[in-house]
Amino acid sequence: MGNPSSSELRPEKLGDTPPNESHIEDSTLDAERESGINEKALIRKIDWRLLPILGALYAIALIDRVNISNARVAGMDKELGLSIGSRYTIALVVFFIPYFIFELPSNIVLRKVGSANWLAFVAFGWGSFMLGQGFVKNWEALTAVRFLLGFFEAGFFPGCVYLISCWYVRYEIQTRLAAFYLTSVLVGGFSSILAFGLMQMDGLGGYLGWSWIFIIEGLLTQVVGILSWFLIIDFPDKAQKKGFLTEEEAEFIKHRIEKDRADAVHDPLTWAVCIKHLQDLKLWAFAFMFMSTTMPAYAFAYFSPSIIAGMGYSGGIANLLSAPPVIFAVIVAFTFAWLGDRYRVRAPIIAAQCIIGIIGLMITAYHKKAGVRYFGIFLGTAGCQGNVPAILAYQSNNIRLQSKRSVGSALQIGFGAIGGIIASTTFREEDAPRYVPGLWTTAGLQFFILALVGCTTFQFMRRNKQVDAGTATKPIEGLEGFKYTL
Repeated sequence: MGNPSSSELRPEKLGDTPPNESHIEDSTLDAERESGINEKALIRKIDWRLLPILGALYAIALIDRVNISNARVAGMDKELGLSIGSRYTIALVVFFIPYFIFELPSNIVLRKVGSANWLAFVAFGWGSFMLGQGFVKNWEALTAVRFLLGFFEAGFFPGCVYLISCWYVRYEIQTRLAAFYLTSVLVGGFSSILAFGLMQMDGLGGYLGWSWIFIIEGLLTQVVGILSWFLIIDFPDKAQKKGFLTEEEAEFIKHRIEKDRADAVHDPLTWAVCIKHLQDLKLWAFAFMFMSTTMPAYAFAYFSPSIIAGMGYSGGIANLLSAPPVIFAVIVAFTFAWLGDRYRVRAPIIAAQCIIGIIGLMITAYHKKAGVRYFGIFLGTAGCQGNVPAILAYQSNNIRLQSKRSVGSALQIGFGAIGGIIASTTFREEDAPRYVPGLWTTAGLQFFILALVGCTTFQFMRRNKQVDAGTATKPIEGLEGFKYTL
């Protein structure tokens, strides 16, 4: 399978002790004393170099992906006739087709050419097509450009998740994924305010306000994409290439990852290895969970301005009012992420956020008062956005080997694209402005997550008990002493 040799992964090589948490902490302290490296300072150094640039780029990706909803209420709907039939839905859906197809191939390329080279390239590419959206003259051209936008964006999010998951031990990962993702969501939440400002350029240079939304944001993406090449770091085994870490620091990071889960060494990803990993049913469970939480995330991003406008507000005010629910969601979600890492749990965090989301969806769908329905958007957004890093961390904690992380992140985020397609097609024009069928579909998927989490928790508890009792027929994830995170 192209994995590290058995001598590299045997428990004897790891110190004859299973990779439980106390052993990880003790061995890391020993390594810290021997090397003279300050572990906390080193991790902060990695945090500040890795997360801000990836978060900034993904924030721009989210803005570029959903600013069509801002442009729609800014006049694009009328200009391109997007309200005719299913034109708006088609323009949304075509983005996710290449986004789904090219996730896994992109992760393979990422590892081969280097994270900075690949992520900067795709960022500049999608910025170019975002810029192009500002010059389209009909809905057919808009649809074609959004297809190409999806092609370039396909490689970014799974590549970031794969890269981040390879740098940290298991009980550091949710807060890091949350910092990366929620920073981008927070910045993306202000896209409505940015769009409102860009709308005021209406008529400048002969272009309408909605065109300037795409033009300015596309140019911004290109600039940040170029800068990112100088800032993005590679995987831990290549961390010295840009002079980011000393040799001792790089070895220290690889040591703590090896003690945590024994996958600091890169194992080549071939198609045979890929097929082998895809036979693991839990990867599919994680993928369906992610699909079910990205669906409402996309739904609120695409349709919140329209839902709020249906409460009696103008298009510009509706865009402005779309930002506060996102700010609230980031605060709630990061709190849950901290709790998840602090108490080393994943499933209860996911379940709690599902329940919050369901409550918010039902309030938005059925309450008669506009103010209360608006509060429902706060809860719904918090529940679904918080579960994005939670479900990513749930998978990251319960698999090992870098090749499996590459396949798992691509599959999981590829299914997130399916969630985007569901959101685009179930929130139909004829159901505006309340979108009750779409909100019910979204709530149903939250119940689906709860069912999947229940099944995986039962299975993980059963396997962990076998490990504790010494009755397991084979090691979990191929490593003696490895236990699932519940």
